[in-house]
Amino acid sequence: MQKNSIQPKSCRKYRATTNSKHSLLVAENILNRDFKASRPIQKIFGDITYIPTDEGWLYLAGVLNLCGDKIVDVSMGGRMTKELVIAALQDAIQHTKTTQGYILHSDKGCQYCSLDYQALAREQMTYNKFRKLIS
Repeated sequence: MQKNSIQPKSCRKYRATTNSKHSLLVAENILNRDFKASRPIQKIFGDITYIPTDEGWLYLAGVLNLCGDKIVDVSMGGRMTKELVIAALQDAIQHTKTTQGYILHSDKGCQYCSLDYQALAREQMTYNKFRKLIS
């Protein structure tokens, strides 16, 4: 490679964003990989990603409307905590006209399985069938 001036493609460092090794309640997966929605805000998806910066990792929690694949809201922070995902969900609730009949889907990470996150979803979103879902 040196002889031919070939540079290897550098790989980004992997950063795990899901800690599913916890003893918190994980509900059944009622979405069952059906990521199509027939009306806006029928199915919403929460997830966390990370962005490498010069100052370290920046975590971004987002709420995605599966009808049209549009971001409803996000929150950012320096740590991957339940407060990060709660802030994104609270903002999403404030920016929508109704929370009736939502299906909320996320991975089984400890942030989404936290009692505080699930309590907020149950309290604010008045589902016919609330489920904290497994991806």
